[in-house]
Amino acid sequence: MGMMKEFKEFAMRGNVMDLAIGIIIGAAFSGLVNSVVNDLFMPLVGRAIGDMDFSNLYVPLSAEVPTGLALEEARKLGAVFAWGNFITVLLNFLILAFIIFMIVKGINKLQRKKAASPDVPPAPTKEEVLLTEMRDALRHIAAK
Repeated sequence: MGMMKEFKEFAMRGNVMDLAIGIIIGAAFSGLVNSVVNDLFMPLVGRAIGDMDFSNLYVPLSAEVPTGLALEEARKLGAVFAWGNFITVLLNFLILAFIIFMIVKGINKLQRKKAASPDVPPAPTKEEVLLTEMRDALRHIAAK
């Protein structure tokens, strides 16, 4: 029973919940980045190199693999050097890393702005000034 209580306290800690939320958002964000690369960017790159499906570019490493097959079909027949797929994954990573860099840069800029303009406490009211003077005068009299 004690271990369940300890686990519940661990699982409900703020850091663990923040991490879980980050993983969920990251998975959704990963799908978005994959779509940007595979559906928007890579077709343009493929068009530029001759109307080719970029993700299906590979070099057969086995005599059983003919050229011209889709990557998944070629993998079923033997080993392939899937350099086009690697380029796609690399671009996914670079885009994701750049977006995260921009987010962190924006957060750092906001934090610097906040740190540069510290909260200035409001000026004391007339009553506070008068009370402070009275306190100081009483201390001065008591010290004699």
